[in-house]
Amino acid sequence: MNIQSLSNIFERDTVAAFCQHAPVHIEASKAGLLNGLSYGLKDIYDIEGIPTGFGSPAWLNSHPIPTISAAFIRTLCNAGATLLGKTHTDELTYSILGINAHYGTPINSASPERVPGGSSSGSAAAVAAGLVDFAIGSDTGGSVRAPASFCGIYGIRTTHGRISLANARPLAKSFDALGWFAQSPKILRQVGEALLNKEVASIHKKPQFFILKETFDLIPEVIAHTLKKTITKHFNFSLEEISITPEKLSDWAETFRIVQASEIWQEHGQWAQQHLHEFGPGIKERFEIAQSLDPIAVQSAIQNKNRITHYIRGLISALGDGQTEAILVLPSTGCIAPLLNSSASELEQVRKHLFQLLCIAGLGGLPQINLPLCKYEGAPLGLSLIGNANEDLLLLNIADEMG
Repeated sequence: MNIQSLSNIFERDTVAAFCQHAPVHIEASKAGLLNGLSYGLKDIYDIEGIPTGFGSPAWLNSHPIPTISAAFIRTLCNAGATLLGKTHTDELTYSILGINAHYGTPINSASPERVPGGSSSGSAAAVAAGLVDFAIGSDTGGSVRAPASFCGIYGIRTTHGRISLANARPLAKSFDALGWFAQSPKILRQVGEALLNKEVASIHKKPQFFILKETFDLIPEVIAHTLKKTITKHFNFSLEEISITPEKLSDWAETFRIVQASEIWQEHGQWAQQHLHEFGPGIKERFEIAQSLDPIAVQSAIQNKNRITHYIRGLISALGDGQTEAILVLPSTGCIAPLLNSSASELEQVRKHLFQLLCIAGLGGLPQINLPLCKYEGAPLGLSLIGNANEDLLLLNIADEMG
């Protein structure tokens, strides 16, 4: 890869999306599917010779500069895409709102008085502002899906394990997945065609859509009504409503929270103990909670997680047949982005609400795509599609056709 001098991205960055501590510009090496497109890269992915900040000055100052780049960067380069810079993330990616105590909050161009969502906040903000054609993020508990919904752009979380996360900073390895954003569904699909193995997807199957009843029951009636009007408009046929689970989604979210926190502490706990005093508010407390988890509760949550994964995948498989592929329809976030001046307690309530919706694909290890088809009170409100494992390209094709 040919790393050249930094372009004028910082001069054009009016939304505080790009990391000034990691200037990088990588020109496309070949003409290909992504010829002429530019992108931003979440600052969790390693680039040879460029520091990886992970949203944390403490991390940046205590880790060596990488010597190996994440493999997909070369794939994008060879497909014709040019990297313009690294984008901000929430601290250690351990948040969902896009607020970083050290580097600030990237601006949500679709609703500047509201948060952009995180942890892929800079990537989402860069796309929403038109600074790049697409941007790479990551999604553990909703870090692509939430900012895509809040910023009114397309975003996909890929099937867990579908794209290698070697040479990326992990959060919780059972859930971490690569994802990306674009304003155009065509570009979103083209990035998928460059990064994904086409032979895996059943892209020629006919999709059959199902509304997830419990997810709409969770959200305010007026927002559910707004989203269902959008469904009626864009699908042009009635959708069958099904139940995702006889259990409470709040219980699924708690299972997700415990497993995620335990894996975070296992991965980063030893380092975090030495740097807790340097963490921003909220992040410090989450690490302290992760440290104090009861091992028996963790083992129980892991067993529940494995059971739920098997259950969700089995349900989607049973809904389809040899000719059709089941696609689940649900709210992405069930709310518009909270205001920047929201109190800490208000933001925490939003986090708890979000995870009841976002945990479904996370626990299933499934691909999910946000469709920016709706607004409420003038702010973006996303609708989502979940597909079965490895049906990422099918979702991307559906989004492109609907767009």
